[in-house]
Amino acid sequence: MKKMTCRQLGGACEHEFTGETFDEIAEKSKRHGMEMFQQGDVAHIRAMNEMQTLMNSPEKMQEWMDRRRSEFEGLPNE
Repeated sequence: MKKMTCRQLGGACEHEFTGETFDEIAEKSKRHGMEMFQQGDVAHIRAMNEMQTLMNSPEKMQEWMDRRRSEFEGLPNE
């Protein structure tokens, strides 16, 4: 089981997500982001807008995902 924060995944807070795989943690982060968006959290909305900009370039988005996945792989198991 590994742990990453919302901020490590491009978000705006220190909320922690745990999971066995990067995809599991990424999905939890996505759900959290949507909850924060629905609550109108300005910091998370800003972070989501930055991610949207990144998504406009498939290459940059893939590089970002690869870096996050690599960071996940380097984390110790909890």
